Amino acid sequence: MWKKLATILLLVFGLAYAQELRVLTHNSFALSKSLIQAFEQESGIKLRFIKGGDAGETLNKAILTKDAPIADVLYGVDNTFLSRALEEDLFIAYASPQVRTLRSELILDPKLRVIPVDYGYVTINYDKEALQGNALPKTLEDLTKPEWAARLVVENPATSSPGLAFLLTTVANFGDPGYLDFWAKLRDGGVKVAKGWSEAYFSDFTRYGGDRPLVVSYTTSPAAEVYFSEGKYQTPPTGNLNVPKAAFFQVEFVGILKGTKNLKAAQKFVDWLLSKKVQEDIPLNMWVYPARRDAALPPVFKYAKIPAHPAKLDPGTIREKRSRWIREWTKVVLQGLSPKEARTQP
Repeated sequence: MWKKLATILLLVFGLAYAQELRVLTHNSFALSKSLIQAFEQESGIKLRFIKGGDAGETLNKAILTKDAPIADVLYGVDNTFLSRALEEDLFIAYASPQVRTLRSELILDPKLRVIPVDYGYVTINYDKEALQGNALPKTLEDLTKPEWAARLVVENPATSSPGLAFLLTTVANFGDPGYLDFWAKLRDGGVKVAKGWSEAYFSDFTRYGGDRPLVVSYTTSPAAEVYFSEGKYQTPPTGNLNVPKAAFFQVEFVGILKGTKNLKAAQKFVDWLLSKKVQEDIPLNMWVYPARRDAALPPVFKYAKIPAHPAKLDPGTIREKRSRWIREWTKVVLQGLSPKEARTQP
C-alpha cells in the first residue's frame, strides 16, 4: 500500500525528490521528450544529460575526470575510440537482459563493459540536381581525378567524427601508407576541408548554397532530406555514392562509468535505452540504425540503404595507429608535404 501511495505521490508532485542520473553524451544525442519524461515518471530517476562535444571530446572528458566522474553513464563512444576507452578502464561490466535482443555483430566487447546502442555508416553523398547528366565515380580512386576532387568537401579527421571515419575508409581501401598517396592526389585535385560536418553539409554542399556537390556525410542523409522537407520531396534530392568500401561502419555504445554511486539507476537506464520503444525512437532522432534485431525502422528509412560492402578496421588497429594517421594526414593535406615527407619528418 505504501509503495503504491509513494508512486502516486511521485506522479502527482513531480520529480523534485527523484534520484538524479548523470548521462554524458556527445552533442548528437537525442530522444523524444515524451519517452524521457515517461522513463523519469515510471522509474523515479531524473535524467541529467551532459553534452560533451563530439565523440572524441566526450571520451576525453570521461578519461580526464575518471578519478572523480562527472557522470554515471557514458553514451556515444564508437568503434573508432573503443579500444582507447577500454584501455582506460572506465566502465563497470553489465550483462543487461536486453543484450540477447541485439545484433550479435555489434557486440565488440565480449565482457560487456560497453553495450551497442546503434550503428550507422559514413559515406559520400551527392547532390542529384547539381550532378544531373554526369556519370558518377565508380571507385574511390576516381575521386582523385580533378573533375571530382574539386567537387568534394571532406571534414578534418582531427576535429570531426565523420572526417575520421572517412580517413579510416581510405586506410581500409588503400592500406598504410598507400592512403597518403590517395590524399595527396585529392589535395592536388582541389579537395576542400571543413572543420566539421555541419560546416561541410550546410555551407559547402551545393544543396545549401555551396559549390561542392559531393560531401562526406551519412547513408541516412538522403532519408533525412525527405523527412525534414515536410512533404516537399517524395524522393531524396541527394544520394549515396554506392562504390565498393566507400562507407565506414560505425557502432555507438553505452557504458556505466566506474565510480558511480547510482549503479542500479544506471542499469535501469541502460535497459531502457535498449528497450524496443526507445530503439524504435532512435532512427528519426539520431538518424542511425537501432541495435535491436526486432526494432522496426520508419518508412522513410527505405531511402537509407545499408551498404553491401562497408569498410571496416579492427578497433585495436585504430587505437594503435589513429593518432599517427591523423598526424600524417594533416601534414599531407593541410601542410602540403609529400607522403614520404609526412612519414619521415617528426
